[in-house]
Amino acid sequence: MTPEIPIEHFEIFAANLDHPECLAFDRQGILWAGGEAGQIYRIDRDGRSTTVAHLGSFCAGLAFSPSDELFVCVPALGLVRVAPDGTHAIFASEAGGEKIRCANYGIFDAAGNFYVTDSGQWQKRNGRLLRFSPDGQGEVLAASLGYANGLALSADGHTLFLVESDTDSVLKYALGSDGTVGGPTGFATGCGRFPDGLTLDAEGNLYACCYASDEIWRITPSGEKSLFAWDRWAIKLGSPTNLAFGGDNFDELYVANLARTTITRSKVGRRGQPLANQRAAHRS
Repeated sequence: MTPEIPIEHFEIFAANLDHPECLAFDRQGILWAGGEAGQIYRIDRDGRSTTVAHLGSFCAGLAFSPSDELFVCVPALGLVRVAPDGTHAIFASEAGGEKIRCANYGIFDAAGNFYVTDSGQWQKRNGRLLRFSPDGQGEVLAASLGYANGLALSADGHTLFLVESDTDSVLKYALGSDGTVGGPTGFATGCGRFPDGLTLDAEGNLYACCYASDEIWRITPSGEKSLFAWDRWAIKLGSPTNLAFGGDNFDELYVANLARTTITRSKVGRRGQPLANQRAAHRS
């Protein structure tokens, strides 16, 4: 299968990072990323990085709240809130009376509710989907999942997509205006090997990074899959784990490469769907 975007269209944006797992843009369009030893990087528009914090342990998902506060999933600690000056504190370490085993990825809705995957233990079917209110109160929305991983939220806030990495699939949940959660239902299967992070474009297409097959898959709103990008040499896509839209026109896809020390990017001819902290900046 021929990828939609040739790997030659990707370039290295930032280098010499400590195996970045995730990345996220703040409201000003500045990229942030995490490192294997707990580093939090701020990366300017020219790809120059500054280490603003050390959280002391591997950083997984990064997310900005609607008020542009940075939250980091740290599997060994739980959820950590990081201020722009690098000061940080635990936001939550348990939900539903149970310790978070492996905080992996989080995403905010417009009201400031924080949806988080607790991956659990590999192939033990104890992954969970959690939700935290702005004051840090957590609840369990779904349990007995496989290795729960990346999340994406539809533009209307009513559909939540969740990666189950050990089944190479994406599930979806219906979110009610009253806070109720329905599902899950299957959305896509056979999404490469070990799908990890997700993002959406403005047309509702879903993009999934695949850690074990050095690929990105595009999934239409109806669930049809196509190979979006693939690196047979695993250089520009080297165990890609998370991705995000950015750039002046919001049409560049940035990818964190866990097996390497880089974040790469490509102009993809599609605009991204702004996240909760970005909507004012990208409102047309």
